[in-house]
Amino acid sequence: MDLRFSPAQEHLRSEIREWLVANLPFEYGTGLPPRFEDLGDQVAFGRGFQASLAGAGWVGITWPREYGGRGLGPTEHFVVQEELARARAPELVGRIGLNLVGPTLIARASAQQCRRWLPGILSARSLWCQLFSEPDAGSDLGSVRTLASHQGGCYLLTGRKVWTSYAQFADYGLCLARTDPATPGPRGLSMLVVDMRAAGVEVRPLVQATGESEFNEVTLDGVEVPVENLIGAEGEGWQVAGSTLSHERGLNPRQLVIHLQHAEELLALAERNGSFDDRRTARRLAQAYAEVRLFEVMNWRALSSMERGRDPGPEGSISKIFWSEMSQRLHQLALDALGPAAPLWAGADANPSQGIWQRSWLYYQAASIFAGTNEIQRNVLAERMLGLPREGRPR
Repeated sequence: MDLRFSPAQEHLRSEIREWLVANLPFEYGTGLPPRFEDLGDQVAFGRGFQASLAGAGWVGITWPREYGGRGLGPTEHFVVQEELARARAPELVGRIGLNLVGPTLIARASAQQCRRWLPGILSARSLWCQLFSEPDAGSDLGSVRTLASHQGGCYLLTGRKVWTSYAQFADYGLCLARTDPATPGPRGLSMLVVDMRAAGVEVRPLVQATGESEFNEVTLDGVEVPVENLIGAEGEGWQVAGSTLSHERGLNPRQLVIHLQHAEELLALAERNGSFDDRRTARRLAQAYAEVRLFEVMNWRALSSMERGRDPGPEGSISKIFWSEMSQRLHQLALDALGPAAPLWAGADANPSQGIWQRSWLYYQAASIFAGTNEIQRNVLAERMLGLPREGRPR
């Protein structure tokens, strides 16, 4: 594992930092992104900020130049994402397209499909969602029931998807559907790109415990999808989905920096309110900080592996399990450190955090569920890394 950045990479870091100082919608190092009561206003603001980043060449760092990227490596991508998070820049509104859909298209789609969709992803001109999970097929994507019937020059898509982030604002969705109902399990699946404005698409926002409506349920009722929107060959949807999920569970520089910031803020909070005076709490604070630093080393290890040409692979499940459970412990400790102020919500008097810790605690309760439950991640590790037999299969 190489922990050193090259002079060129450090120069890139200086460049993005200078750009952020000059272009952030708040003062670098002291301010925070504007907060919006309405999610639609937040998305509109995010589109503008991502467009400005893309115009300066700071989006799609690893994407091929012919599709609008810089053609650089994973370390350069890590450096840019690290600096964006360190500056507390707004999280990119098109992150599903950038982090999941885009790399999948580059790996699996035709050149014509890439030219059609990738430029809009970079600039946030088009937003994407991921239509994978279903009410009866969450982490078990091999049980997807959404049916895509091939009729003439299109597929007719019928089914339900759930936990679809930002579907109410998405222009396109990457949809895993069953094109061969006679073949159970993964072999009968295909991957399609769905126009989210097409007739038959209905999006219903779901109110979360945080009070926000980031997730949605999507109903597909006879939606026409042109055959040219098929990614890969028919019946190869499981392999295409594997490309998407490996990126979803792999390297996560933004979560790394966010948790480093949270850990440092938690230590400062504990020092202000005297939590260090309790030896048990002090030990938990030390443990929390050590875990965040260990997560940093895990990211560096994954980065070194990717620099040697390896895909994220099943090792990403280790990182996903660790950071999701680490985040839950960290935010529980934060509420414990808040003491009597822990139940207070945003806007309440005597809330030393303006509700930030409370909101984060609620949000990260789902961390061990989204992107594949941690139980599923452990199965992935058992089967694909340790070579253990699948449940029910003879030894």
